[in-house]
Amino acid sequence: QLQFVESGGGLVQPGGSLTLSCGASGFTLASYALGWFRQAPGKEREGVSCIIGSGGKLKYADSVKGRFTTTRDNSKNTVYLRMNSLKPEDTAIYYCAPCTLQRANMLRTDFASWGQGTQVTVSS
Repeated sequence: QLQFVESGGGLVQPGGSLTLSCGASGFTLASYALGWFRQAPGKEREGVSCIIGSGGKLKYADSVKGRFTTTRDNSKNTVYLRMNSLKPEDTAIYYCAPCTLQRANMLRTDFASWGQGTQVTVSS
């Protein structure tokens, strides 16, 4: 069973930056397209970004384009999300999970083993 561990969240002021990390144990992340997703209170989970196994193709939600960058280091079995120019509306729990470039929301319908996520709060 795929299990992911997200870290790096925290409290940051508007305009600030954070870098999230996603790791896994027991399997190789390089085999999967991996994405970042987020869920704010009272809202549905939404796709933020998706990067294929080799890192050669990426997709971003319109709301984060130009501000967020997803990278992966397969040698470290880790995927990252660099978030710049953060806004209060970016406040959410962020999760990593397998993703697909074929769907607008990037969600894979065959995945349900969501991790604990990491809380990002953007507030002054």
